[in-house]
Amino acid sequence: MALVKLQTQNFRNLASVPVAFSPSFNLIYGSNGSGKSSLLEAIGYLGLGRSFRINRHQAVVAHGAQKLTVFGALDSGLGQRPQGHADEIRHRVGISRDIGAKETQLRVDGEAVRNLSALAMHLPVSVIDPGVFDIVAGGPGKRRQFLDWLVFHVEPSFSSSWQQVQRVTSQRNQMLRNGRLDESLMRVWDSQFGSLAETLSDTRSAVFSQFKAAFDSVLSELEAPWLKGLKMEFYLGWDRAIPLTRVLAEHRDQERRMGHTLYGPNRADIRLKFGGRPVSETLSRGQQKTLVILMKIAQGKVLSDQGKQVTFLLDDINAELDIHHRIVLARKLQALRCQVFITSIEHPEPEMLWRDGSAPEYRMFHVEHGNLTEE
Repeated sequence: MALVKLQTQNFRNLASVPVAFSPSFNLIYGSNGSGKSSLLEAIGYLGLGRSFRINRHQAVVAHGAQKLTVFGALDSGLGQRPQGHADEIRHRVGISRDIGAKETQLRVDGEAVRNLSALAMHLPVSVIDPGVFDIVAGGPGKRRQFLDWLVFHVEPSFSSSWQQVQRVTSQRNQMLRNGRLDESLMRVWDSQFGSLAETLSDTRSAVFSQFKAAFDSVLSELEAPWLKGLKMEFYLGWDRAIPLTRVLAEHRDQERRMGHTLYGPNRADIRLKFGGRPVSETLSRGQQKTLVILMKIAQGKVLSDQGKQVTFLLDDINAELDIHHRIVLARKLQALRCQVFITSIEHPEPEMLWRDGSAPEYRMFHVEHGNLTEE
């Protein structure tokens, strides 16, 4: 699917005027504070159900307003039609948040839906902004989130399993924090946790294998000697040679002291090493950025191979990547037939990204005071 129409109400400083986008590339420029990042943030709401910039809804709603709304129209995307061929609207999706009442309403094709997954499944949104490079440099949680985003869009039923694991993990943590531990009840939770962990981890492992194959394919097309020594492995969160229930029982005292669950799918990680050491310690900042970009491309390739179009949001990418890496990224995303939104302060120069004249269909917008004007 591709987002071809967007309208917001009381979303930061964005004007409440409908805007039509290309299902291919959209180039957006404007000065700092003009509304470029807010536009991408609004698009992200439809695919993520939240802001990728800040956790609090209150910070997103326009000053003086109590409710924000984001509405989008989706067509079938480039992957489902001949290039350049117009398409009709396939789905209409919307999300509204009442700040005062702390209520969220989700709608798909005019019908109310209860779960965010019912909304997000229609628009896979992948963000590339300055914060995304923490996937490599940050802790395991960032990499779990990276993998789980892909697992959800490959296996939508994963959302239910993930929620069950979160619930049981929360219950275990509450018990571990209690002064007096009921061992018989803890064994019941351990048993349920172990069963759910196996199911969740099997799904993660299967999708990681697809991702690793796509990542290796992307690497094979590049000439970068430093990538040759890169090792990527999926860690389940415990040693699977030993049943998880046994691991938990053997480390009961350790978990009680820490007050939370130390083993299981809540501790899963994508381990990235170079020369036997974490890449955060061995690769330069520039190499780490390149690695994250390649991982994002591999994500897109997995879904593209399944006939799904990813919407990439590239926020102020000129400040993070040099022209060579911007060219590589633009060409890779074009080859995957992704929908792409690129923001910049400078006026975009498509001829710099596609110097051989192979530029895709694109639309260009100037943003000023929250208003988009197509050029």
